[in-house]
Amino acid sequence: MLVLYIVLGLFAVLLIAASLLPKSYNVEKNIIIKRPADYVMRHIGDLNYYSQWNPWQQSDPSAKGTITGSAGQPGHKYAWEGKKVGVGSLTLLSMDAKHIHFDLQFIKPMNSKASDNWLFESWGDGNETKVTWQNSGELPFPIGRLMGPMISGQLNKQFVQGLESLKKLCEGGD
Repeated sequence: MLVLYIVLGLFAVLLIAASLLPKSYNVEKNIIIKRPADYVMRHIGDLNYYSQWNPWQQSDPSAKGTITGSAGQPGHKYAWEGKKVGVGSLTLLSMDAKHIHFDLQFIKPMNSKASDNWLFESWGDGNETKVTWQNSGELPFPIGRLMGPMISGQLNKQFVQGLESLKKLCEGGD
């Protein structure tokens, strides 16, 4: 009986801890790329480039990806399915002269949605661009909230790697 009380107590502590943790996350990183904004934006707004710079997608080379819609247009979509990356999609919502907004949806292993937003600012003499990548989403109770610090840490690392890869891709030319 004592074991049951200990297990119930630990479960209660986890639920209390989860209720005290943030309900959402926000990750934002930036980098300067030595290319004009419109050039860099094409590499984000055209999801055919996605697997060339995104470290999360590169972590599962055997994943199957499908790209639909017209590059740079709302509805342009990259859907994937893989053992490591699970099942999900990234859909272009809108794009203007300085911003790109995506809807990010994970179906497996955990159903969740996030906003993936990009800001492109002319930098220096105009031949450079400050690129800001921001991602935010809800953390479902209780598992998502308990995993929140780990998720944020992994995303921070992936964003730094991704922006560095994007910089190499863009500065290396097509």
